Amino acid sequence: MSHTLAGEYLAGYEYPWQALGGISAYIEKLGQTLGGEYEEVSPKVWVHKTAKIAPTAYIGAPAIIGANTEVRHCAYIRGCALVGENCVVGNSTELKNVILFDGVQVPHYNYVGDSILGYKAHMGAGSITSNVKSDKTPVVIHGGENVPTGLKKVGAFLGDFVEVGCNSVLNPGTVIGKRTSVYPLSSVRGVIPADSIYKGEGNVIHKG
Repeated sequence: MSHTLAGEYLAGYEYPWQALGGISAYIEKLGQTLGGEYEEVSPKVWVHKTAKIAPTAYIGAPAIIGANTEVRHCAYIRGCALVGENCVVGNSTELKNVILFDGVQVPHYNYVGDSILGYKAHMGAGSITSNVKSDKTPVVIHGGENVPTGLKKVGAFLGDFVEVGCNSVLNPGTVIGKRTSVYPLSSVRGVIPADSIYKGEGNVIHKG
């Protein structure tokens, strides 16, 4: 929690998906308290003075972009995005209703929506979060027990240092524990334990 401006906010919830509905209001409230190192570049969009924003990038409100973060060519931040320090939001990457902890990299053709990505999590090129089920019913978290979220839009929740391989899909309600690695071209759903290697459905091994 020390690696995000949203630490106090997130600590108020039992489950991370419970925080999704309040991200927009929290960003607006937090943005008004930020000191002189941040500049309100457009209404309700606060960018740290050390961040590097490509002239072709779009940042919708409300949003906060942290120190030393790079937002690259044609990135599309639709709004409701709290992006931490030392992050990379890359070419053609789209963000919507997200919290990215410090050091997160979504550098190449990623879609991240209704999701929270932990410290130094990395999504390989083309990997995405799917945030709506095909039948449009509320998302259920499938783990040791099934936990209804009551929400139609829920993406993924990545622990610190998670590595997601290229062109993988994280299905609605995916939870991946700290330091876990996901093989490229994976379709991931449910709760994946920390310190694991996800090779495919039913093929998850513990890192020795």
